[in-house]
Formats: sequence, structure tokens, C-alpha cells
Amino acid sequence: MKIVILFLAAFASIHAQDWPRWRGASGDGRWNPDGIPADFSRREPERRWKTEIGAGFGGVTVSEGRVYVMDRLKTPKEVERVLCFEAESGKELWKHEWETSYGGMDYGTGPRASVNIMDGRAYALGATGMALCLDAVTGKVIWEVNTVETCGAKVPMWGFAASPVLDGDRVLLHVGAKDGSVIALDKNTGKEVWRGGPDKAGYCTPEIISHAGARQLIAWGPEHLQSLNPDTGAVNWVYPYKITYGVSIAQPLFHDGVLMVSGYWHGTKAFRLGTGVELLWENETDICGLMSAPLFKDGVVYMLDKNRGLQAFELKTGKILWSDDNTLTPKDRNPQMSLVWMDESKNLAALLNASGEVVYVTLTREKREELARWQIIGKTWAHPAFAGNRLFARNDKELAAWKLW
Repeated sequence: MKIVILFLAAFASIHAQDWPRWRGASGDGRWNPDGIPADFSRREPERRWKTEIGAGFGGVTVSEGRVYVMDRLKTPKEVERVLCFEAESGKELWKHEWETSYGGMDYGTGPRASVNIMDGRAYALGATGMALCLDAVTGKVIWEVNTVETCGAKVPMWGFAASPVLDGDRVLLHVGAKDGSVIALDKNTGKEVWRGGPDKAGYCTPEIISHAGARQLIAWGPEHLQSLNPDTGAVNWVYPYKITYGVSIAQPLFHDGVLMVSGYWHGTKAFRLGTGVELLWENETDICGLMSAPLFKDGVVYMLDKNRGLQAFELKTGKILWSDDNTLTPKDRNPQMSLVWMDESKNLAALLNASGEVVYVTLTREKREELARWQIIGKTWAHPAFAGNRLFARNDKELAAWKLW
């Protein structure tokens, strides 16, 4: 009986707090697992398994004991793939591939988006526009849509990067289709439901917010910040914001009636939402994000700046509180880290930096304090998955699973 209880406890630990989509179950970087030990900083992570995969920037997702990731192979033929592994052992359960051609795509390593898992199905978007719905258990194709051929989508310079967003009976894709920045497909059939927004495709995953009792789909593209009705695609408002090289990448942040976006070339803009949108403040030189999505707590934003490293600043005023001087992830032309709340109530966060180190820190408006760091994988920009007491990370060569405590 004792053995059975221990097995069930281990099983529950692995499957608790799944990471089924980009940035976790809530889509905003909250992990908050159960059972964090008091001395976790002294617990060196234990690698449970690793397996070879192809190249890609797409994040890892985890659901119901299975791990999902996308990659690209160039030989014997060029293909993109969705791969599924057993979370406990790393055993490959299935794979699905399709032919593709990256041509002259910049940073054309592999897929950029994360696989979104819901109700036993896996939704994926390749870098050249192939959208798919697969059975999450078997990998069987339920539907697939080439958004370039079918919807008139136009592949941006660095390929499609926005992960699919599931909303009710629809899957939302930010692909800059003809007459529609975002297209909504029926999640069961792949049939188009609506398309909306005037912009081209950027690299930012859209998000649904609720303000003044109404839902809005926020889509940040290379020339506009857009608010759409997620049920119909109708435009609520559009704010012109043309960005050098079209690098709208990091996920917007919305709290307390304030919507914030931040980019490499033109810094940060914060807007107050009412019936429309009003610029609240902007900083084009001292708060410049890129790929890393921010965290938020108690009026303070924690976000990676291209020059100063991780910074804390007030959402409503833009007042900078501190920076970490590039100690948490290496200073680089394109700095990157994936940041999540590990125990939000205690201001405890975890991050995977560009060197492949997992770092534990506490974040407050007064300071940041590094508690521990461990090397777990090679250089990576890809977003990891945090599920239960496990961390799943990938780079261009391998996918690895680590037990953190």
C-alpha cells in the first residue's frame, strides 16, 4: 500500500499545474506549484531524461503527462514537426511532420510558436503558416490549413511566431492574412469564422483582456496596436505605432486599466483604456524590451531591458525602480530570458536565461536578490515549461526534463 501511495504522489506531482500553452495555463507566466521546499535553493536540479530533437525557437508545453514541442529538419527533406514525448520517461509517443521551405527567412532555424493543448487536442502554427489541429494522444490529424495559400497570410521576415490562442470554439491566429491581421478558425473543423484588424503579421501572441465588463483581443503588429472583438473580429480601436523592422514581439501587459507594450527600437508605451485608448506615458530610451515577456505584481512591472538587464518600474508612471545590470542573463545585442512567478505570494520567481541556466530570484519594488542558479541546457531563447516540480527545456539540439526538488 505504501508503494502505491508513493507512486500516486509522484504521479500527481508530475501532472499538477500543467503548462498547456504559451506562458502557462493562465498565459501570463504564473507557475506557483505546490510543495516548494523551504531549502529549495540548495536542491540541485536532477536531470531525468534528455532526447535529441531538431532546431527551433518554439516553447515547450506539457499536458496530461505528455510534452509537446515543434522542430525543423533540413535533411533528407525540409520538414517541420510536432513531437510528443512521455513526460516521465522522455519516450517518444508520436510525431507529425509536413514539408516546408524557409527560403531566405532570417534566423531560419525552426518553428517559433508553442503548441497549445486543450480538450485532448494539440493546436500548432508553423513558421511558414501551416496551422494544424492534432489529436493530442495519438497525433492523428483532425484538420490542417495552409494559412498562406488558403487565407492570404504573408510570412514576415522572421517567420510566423505567435502561438495559437484558443477562445471558446475558435482558435485565433496572428498571421496578417489579407483583410485581417488575426483570423479565427473553428477549432473543431478549421473553417474560417472571422478575420479582423488592419495590420500585417508581427511576432507577438495576441491576448484577450477584460475591461469595463467587455472582452478585447489585443493584437500588436508592426504598424498598429489593435483591439478587436474576439467574438466577431470587429475593430474596437486602433493606435498607430510603426516599429523599425516590425519587431513587435514581447507580450503586452494589461493591469488596472493600463495596457503596456515594449520594443527594442522604440521603447515602452503605456495606454489608459476607456471607451478608446489614450497614451499615458512613454519611454523610448530607458525601458526597451525585446522578446522576453514581463511579470507584474502590486503595480510594478519586471521586464528585461535590452541594455540594463532586468528592470523594475511602475506600470502607471514608468518610474524606474532598479535594474540588475545584466547579472541574470548575459548582456547581448538580443538579450533573452523566460521569467515566471514561482511563488508569487513570496515574490519568488524563476527564470531560464539565454545561457541555459535556471535562476531563482526574489523580486520586490526595492530590489532583486539572486538565490541560486544551475546550468541545465545549452544556449537557448526558447520558453521552457514548468509543470509541478519539473522543468522542461529545449534548444536546437535537445529537449531535457529536470526535477527541481
